[in-house]
Amino acid sequence: MRVKQAVPDRFSARAALAAGLACTLVLSGCASWRNQTRPAMPVETDPAAIVADAQKSAATANAGAQTVQATKLQKFFWIFSPYRPDIQQGNFVSQEMLSQLKVGQTRDQVRFILGTPLLTDVFHEDRWDFPFYLARGNGELTTSRVTVFFKDDKVERFEGGNLPTEREYIDRIAGPAKVSSKAKAESRPVEPAKVGGAPVIQP
Repeated sequence: MRVKQAVPDRFSARAALAAGLACTLVLSGCASWRNQTRPAMPVETDPAAIVADAQKSAATANAGAQTVQATKLQKFFWIFSPYRPDIQQGNFVSQEMLSQLKVGQTRDQVRFILGTPLLTDVFHEDRWDFPFYLARGNGELTTSRVTVFFKDDKVERFEGGNLPTEREYIDRIAGPAKVSSKAKAESRPVEPAKVGGAPVIQP
């Protein structure tokens, strides 16, 4: 009697699991099919529109550091994914470094301040690009770009700004610095001793 009861329970559990898996596959297949059959966006071939789009992209890139956070759904699914290391590429340029850059400096001075440029173009020898890319394991993405333009081997102008300071960059990589309670107690100002209501000035 018990054997006869166990067999239908096993089949009903498997049937429910198979039905759920089939529904998931059908719905995901429909979504991918829907994306493949959608008509492509028209491409603008007007030269003025292409130049305007390139200038808009360059202005966005040179606007400063942009940080994109991961969504809550992405963070949830990353619980089940393997370890993701932080990936850093390019030249990190801080606000302190950019404040040292001045118009009229030579290429060697720029190289000393900002480092060797990551991108140098043979067709645009008077332009150095310093892109930066930091992808954190938690999904946070930070990008920035500084572009330096030269004329007669001297800095004519440079683009980029709103960059993080070195302290902000270290906090982003390693997390905010933890201050111990002993250090907090030592950093408090000490009130001068009072004798007869008047403060005593110690040498």
